Amino acid sequence: MRIGVSFPTTEIADPSAIRDYVQAVEGLGFDYITLIDHVLQAKTALADPYRAFYALHNMFHEPFILMGFMAAATTRLELSTAILILPQRQTALVAKQAAEIDVLSEGRLRLGVGIGWSKMEFDGLDQRFENRGRRVEEQIELMRALWTNESTTFDGKWHKIEDAGINPLPVQRPIPVWIGATADKPIERAGQIADGWIANPRVRPDDEGARNLETFRNAAKEAGRDSDALGVEGTVFTGGLGSQAWAADTQTWDDFGATNVTIRSTLRKEGAEPMTTDEHIDVLRQYRAARPNI
Repeated sequence: MRIGVSFPTTEIADPSAIRDYVQAVEGLGFDYITLIDHVLQAKTALADPYRAFYALHNMFHEPFILMGFMAAATTRLELSTAILILPQRQTALVAKQAAEIDVLSEGRLRLGVGIGWSKMEFDGLDQRFENRGRRVEEQIELMRALWTNESTTFDGKWHKIEDAGINPLPVQRPIPVWIGATADKPIERAGQIADGWIANPRVRPDDEGARNLETFRNAAKEAGRDSDALGVEGTVFTGGLGSQAWAADTQTWDDFGATNVTIRSTLRKEGAEPMTTDEHIDVLRQYRAARPNI
């Protein structure tokens, strides 16, 4: 099982701190780092406690630009979005940006995508919110075509390209695409067309998680795919728990069948003073000591 970390996007802004953090993550032996994507945040936080976090008082880095910076600061660490809200972005442009990151990182990109939930954000980016689920399937198909062919002709419902392509092409042809999802239909979509499923961070390897995983694997099998060859990513939160509990949660995900586990190093509650870069790194050292075989 591969172990990664979620970049604390709301708490680290200084370029030297970002460099120190990502180099520490790589030096501690973690396999990958994930980045969140939000282009616009509402000024007033939503009442939903799970979505109040995604408001303007919190900082969200642009993931492709940040990954370009991280690629230059590291040599081994996989760079992943978890997730990029694909249907609010232009498909060919995402394919181009992703290919560039893959070239600059020498083949270290994994593109995690999802359909998003904020209509305000879609409206601000001039993309339709209502058809985002259907459209994302065509987007993934088109991106894979652009990544694997020097020239592509594509005649879809929402995209039309005639004898054109991107240059440079990525190192990985195609770049792995995982889908982040928590509802049944998007989870089924992950099983049908993606290289892996990123479980919502709130999902644990319990009865709900088991049902989600069964949905994912059944959809893959019905699509004629080998479900065991596809990735599954879970999350371990460090807040309110000790390092031994973090290691135990990781083992539970392993027993559950996950191929990847992402560590979220934030310990403090929303609204508290941000953790420093050194504090985040110290949490990761504690995790490393509790689970040395990473």
